[in-house]
Amino acid sequence: MKIGIFVGSFDPFTTGHHAIVRRALPLFDKIVIGVGINERKKYMYSTRVRLQHIEALYASEPKIEVKSYNDLTIDFAGREGAQFIIKGVRSIKDFEYEREQADINRKIGGVDTILLYAEPQYESVSSSMVRELIHFGKDASEFIPVPPQEQHTPRQATSK
Repeated sequence: MKIGIFVGSFDPFTTGHHAIVRRALPLFDKIVIGVGINERKKYMYSTRVRLQHIEALYASEPKIEVKSYNDLTIDFAGREGAQFIIKGVRSIKDFEYEREQADINRKIGGVDTILLYAEPQYESVSSSMVRELIHFGKDASEFIPVPPQEQHTPRQATSK
């Protein structure tokens, strides 16, 4: 079974993240979306809210599981039996960072990293940009994917 993990803080999970998951889905038998918890970081959304939002997005997709973790990504990959780490890359800056991480993860855990380049419409979308918009009271809903069961009603992204 080919298992990939897609990891991040996902504070919040954006349309860019959603696009990467959609594109990675045909490549794997199972994708585990890992919501990272770092005690040193301050989050806009609680772990529970982040997990619930992502679970709602993929409720009808049996190949996707959503879990939280608070240790090294490579240890999470081991627990999940993942052979691959899935990462999205928006820029050369992202690429350099992810290349270094991929080298270390391969050396210490034997897990390869699959890089998927962002589609042009998502190159500027980041969780930090979305948080900034929300913080200043701007509508960020176009950058946050809506679960299928909520698509019939308009909403505005707000802090929780």
